[in-house]
Amino acid sequence: MNSERSLLQVRAAKHAALGDPSRLRIVDLLTLGDLSPKEIAVSLDMPSNLVAHHLGVLDSVGMVGRSRSEADRRRSYVQLTPSALEGLVPSPVDEAARVLFVCTANSARSQLAAALWAQHSAIPAVSGGTQPAEQIAPGARDAAQRHDLTLTDETPRHLDDVATDADFIVTVCDSAHETLSPRGHLHWSIPDPVRVGDDAAFDTAYDELERRISELAPRLTLTR
Repeated sequence: MNSERSLLQVRAAKHAALGDPSRLRIVDLLTLGDLSPKEIAVSLDMPSNLVAHHLGVLDSVGMVGRSRSEADRRRSYVQLTPSALEGLVPSPVDEAARVLFVCTANSARSQLAAALWAQHSAIPAVSGGTQPAEQIAPGARDAAQRHDLTLTDETPRHLDDVATDADFIVTVCDSAHETLSPRGHLHWSIPDPVRVGDDAAFDTAYDELERRISELAPRLTLTR
């Protein structure tokens, strides 16, 4: 617990340092290459004393270091430290043997989610519904075809027929989430495209699932 709190404090300090636009611009430049303080001043049209102040703040949180020029020992170059950007994005959240996407009918959102997950992660994925429909919604099949996506399940299945205690569960509709609560799971509140029925609604659901999956997938590791 203490180590977790310490990590959060380090992350918070870095975020606080980058809360100033000038320091954020300096870090942006340093992601591309090393620069002398004078070069930073010229690039950002900033007084040298202000550059020194901002570099001091970045140094205090361990984001920058300096190396002496081998050609002109009077000159130094500022560079990002190897750990400069660590902790600026959320850290891994869990291990999972399998990801289970759940919606009510298992006819659109959860089907698309399971298929999308397979494009982003080696962790297996399945889908299920709390009240499964008789077939996958035609709009979901059409959306999958438009995006060159192969749906993983041929027919909707009930959650109880596919779920295991080891699954990492993600609900992708409010009804399924409220049905499963307080059972532990992640929830993504994504509007039901079947209710609207047009291509735009299914494409919107697809895009939102794609965005959320691309953010979650790197944060889950396969259970060994």
